[in-house]
Amino acid sequence: MDATTAFRGLECLDCGATAPDGSYRCPDCGGLLRASYDLDAVPGADALDGRDPGPYRVAELLPFSRDHAVTMDEGATPATACPTLADEFGVDELLVKDEGRNPTGAATDRGLSLAVTAARDGDAAAVALPTTGNGGQSAAAHAGRAGLDSHSFVPSRCPFVNKAMINVHGGDMNVVEGRYPDAVEAYEGGREDEWTPVGPASPYRREGLKGIYFEVAATLSWSAPDALVVPTGHGTALAAIHAAATQLADAGVVDETPRLYAAQPTGCAPVVDAVADGKVSPEEQPDSIVGSLEVPDPVLGDRAAAAVRESDGEGVAVDDDDALAAAVDAAGDTGLEISATGGVGVAAARELADLGAFDGDDAVVVVNPVAGGKENDVLRSHLMSRGV
Repeated sequence: MDATTAFRGLECLDCGATAPDGSYRCPDCGGLLRASYDLDAVPGADALDGRDPGPYRVAELLPFSRDHAVTMDEGATPATACPTLADEFGVDELLVKDEGRNPTGAATDRGLSLAVTAARDGDAAAVALPTTGNGGQSAAAHAGRAGLDSHSFVPSRCPFVNKAMINVHGGDMNVVEGRYPDAVEAYEGGREDEWTPVGPASPYRREGLKGIYFEVAATLSWSAPDALVVPTGHGTALAAIHAAATQLADAGVVDETPRLYAAQPTGCAPVVDAVADGKVSPEEQPDSIVGSLEVPDPVLGDRAAAAVRESDGEGVAVDDDDALAAAVDAAGDTGLEISATGGVGVAAARELADLGAFDGDDAVVVVNPVAGGKENDVLRSHLMSRGV
């Protein structure tokens, strides 16, 4: 039998008001929402070890149980040891958490599973969102499974595979000329009242991404890695990982929390800048070939930057060429299909190692958020530029 959730409800990060289950933003002030839980209900590590792997191993800290969620078995992705990278970075252990193994090839599946579940429970007929691409594909897949319609607004530079698969999964797609902010503007102007939003502000998307850390902690025998490097767009994954690490520590399952590092391309690094400056300022002229991370005004940017600071981590911005080279080199050395998005994380870890941020006995985790095959055109173009 599935474990029971210890979900207490949603509360506003800004004004502290409680919000009805299924809410997207605070009904009082429009602020972001977070989920609260009864941490006393979380069992110890020995009990958790006896459960099936995946995010629902710690179902008490998710808003839905597995048997209730709209799920295609998201999660349970491997954290693969990469000794070649560990040697290069001078650390004891380097793990790549490969989120490309999720059903539609991206970490976004974890969050959309729960966001679509909340929409279904609220008797929605359709879900909608602006997206750089992966979120639209995942929303279409999960909405189809739940018997709902989906509406995605994507920029014209969105990868072809995302556009194709949104339609293959039965979703409605609006391709908007320009970049992600243009898609957001079109979504705001074109959304209909009966569409339930499942964009990056959804608290359920953030809750779903907590499973990344639950699984990493389980892989490390319920201990925290020393450092966790996260390619960052909206900041949702970073905020989720910080919440998961804090909750497991407060519940007494894991003794410590990891240092968190935000990795972004230099052409669009508002969260990295905010780690130092204290508050996100939107990027005026975003320009990165890594389209999934080209988010100039991240919805959870301030929360992500605060998570990095509170964990004693850092923000690291890397050039596109370095990210692509890191993705290709890591794929060759590890056998894993590292995406351009994941390459931002590998390149950031390389830079951190060069700066002496890691100790020789550290266990370091780098998140690969997207399957390499979904960004193969960018990687192939990089190889061609090197004469391959």
